[in-house]
Order: sequence, then C-alpha cells, then structure tokens
Amino acid sequence: MRVYWEDTDAGAVVFYANYLKFFERARTEWLRSLGFSQEAMRAHDGVMFVVSETRVRYLRPARLDDALDITVAVLAQRQASIDVAQRCLCAGQLLAEGTIRIGCVDAGTFRPRRIPSPLLQALT
Repeated sequence: MRVYWEDTDAGAVVFYANYLKFFERARTEWLRSLGFSQEAMRAHDGVMFVVSETRVRYLRPARLDDALDITVAVLAQRQASIDVAQRCLCAGQLLAEGTIRIGCVDAGTFRPRRIPSPLLQALT
C-alpha cells in the first residue's frame, strides 16, 4: 500500500494511529486471498469480526509516498477469536509491528459466535 497525504501529519510522517488502518486493510485483503469476504460472511453467516485487543510497537516512521508491505500471520486461533501478528515494512525495513486479537461476533447482537468452520479450516 502507498502512503498518501491523508495518512500523514504536518511533517509528512504517517500518524501513529494510521498503522492500525493499514493493518485492518491488510487483514481484509488476506481474508479475500483465502476466499472469504467479510461482507458475505455478515450477510450469509450472520457474523462479523471486531478488534478486541491491540498492541503496536513503532520503530521507524513511514513517510509520504512510501510503498509499504503489511504482513499477516496467525499466532493463535480459538473458537471465537484469532490472534494475528502484523508487520509494516518499507523496502524491507521494519517500521512497526503488532499483535491484534480479532473476535467473531453475531452481526445483530455483537455477542461472541464461533468462527465459521470453513474459515477455521482455511487457517490451518
């Protein structure tokens, strides 16, 4: 992904909270690459995914126009949540890294629900 003006502060450096947006977009594309659309899961399975916990460590700044690589790796999976490790790199240099816990919830009530089995199977 590319860093745009809207991602930066007055010094043309990525605002720290935007790394969470980058991580979110990468997780969405990662799920798509596995054959799962979050909108389809909401509409057909009645489930949504919510972030329940984050931890991010910032090492170096990303700047305007940088091309970033964002990685996603499963650390742990449970019946209703997944922990992922994510990294933000620019030209192979680590800029930020974090762990994110994603919970599966009922789309109507926001109560915890089991992750659909096809997705769990795709993660193993």
